[in-house]
Amino acid sequence: MGTCPIRCQSNRAILENSAEPVTSANEDSIIISLCDYPSFGRTELTMCIGEQLTVLSDDGDFMIVRSTTTDLESYVPTNYTAKVTHRWLFTGVSRYKATELLMQTTNPNGAFLIRESETNRDCYSLSVLRRTNSSYQDCVKHYRISHLQNSWVYISPGLTFPSLHHLVEHYSESADGLCSRLTRPCFIQGFDNAQDARPIPTTVRRPTINWKDISSDLQEEEDRVR
Repeated sequence: MGTCPIRCQSNRAILENSAEPVTSANEDSIIISLCDYPSFGRTELTMCIGEQLTVLSDDGDFMIVRSTTTDLESYVPTNYTAKVTHRWLFTGVSRYKATELLMQTTNPNGAFLIRESETNRDCYSLSVLRRTNSSYQDCVKHYRISHLQNSWVYISPGLTFPSLHHLVEHYSESADGLCSRLTRPCFIQGFDNAQDARPIPTTVRRPTINWKDISSDLQEEEDRVR
């Protein structure tokens, strides 16, 4: 039986205004490219943005990687790449790059990723694609994920979760104040092709706890005891 989210008085999502983990030991991370490389017009691409890379060597500042798209090798700065865990937790991705990755044509509405916040090192950000007729930047919404002192996480202060996994499960079932329900993690070329990627399975809605009602019931019980 899963752990239910705790719902308080408000369920309004907080939209990030500023520009701009939990990992399991048995879940491997993958490395992806954050850019087309090289970027010079007359030079053949050796790797493409948003694709899985095979790391051949890593000296900390630079990597030798092999592209799953071109099968060519490149010697690139480490900050041209990002680590992805759980398929949706991206380490080393800025707000701008999150938007660029999600705006790839392979992503449907509701595609998402979670990244480290640029403005608060103790927080994460959820980036969600919802294509509209508005400007390019408005197609991706960014929501701050904050931590409580007990390490639970939340977007809306009225709805908290014991982990990022539970948060993703909840919002993959219902938008619940976000711009879109989460439909699938941001597409990764090479990895998703090989895995025949499917949308995140819909989870069964777990009952929420209304602390206001519980408090009222407890008060009535105390009155009867008196």
